[in-house]
Amino acid sequence: MTEEIVLREATFSPRVKTYIFFVVLVFLCSTVIGLVLVPFWIFGLGQWLSGKYFTTLSCQITNKNLRFSKGLIVHIEKTIPVENIQDLSFVGGPILRYFGLTLIKIETAGGGGGPHHQNMMSMLGINDAESFKTQILSQREIVINQKYGYGNVITSDAKQSHVIDNTQLLTDIKNELIEIKNALKK
Repeated sequence: MTEEIVLREATFSPRVKTYIFFVVLVFLCSTVIGLVLVPFWIFGLGQWLSGKYFTTLSCQITNKNLRFSKGLIVHIEKTIPVENIQDLSFVGGPILRYFGLTLIKIETAGGGGGPHHQNMMSMLGINDAESFKTQILSQREIVINQKYGYGNVITSDAKQSHVIDNTQLLTDIKNELIEIKNALKK
């Protein structure tokens, strides 16, 4: 069994603190009870809690997993095998763009709830998010290639057999498509 090696530790933009401060302020202003808390939030509590939350942000890419943790009251810590990552997307609405932040959403396969169940995870404010995303996808490809043996040297007989299998499969698919096309013409 190979040892898990940290490939990259993410850094987060300090603007995350300001973003959290203002998002919570908007929610406080939208409720009657929140209006009572607004002065406390503005004059110290908001900056302190936003800073504390920021210190809980952590994300690492290892040779096997993506690890992420965040949260003050409810601490969330996730470890996702990189081979289970299905999609990485950037979310950057007008408010996030105003703060110069990017939200990376990660969809994973697996977990409970049936064969098509997906889990979501979001990471806000990672510096150099595009490079981080690229590294996650590259590591995913490496792990999948190692797991299924695509990176191994294959003998010429095995390669020839694999090519013949693929050719036969493609020929079968082509024939089925022709039959479907002819059936739709009728």
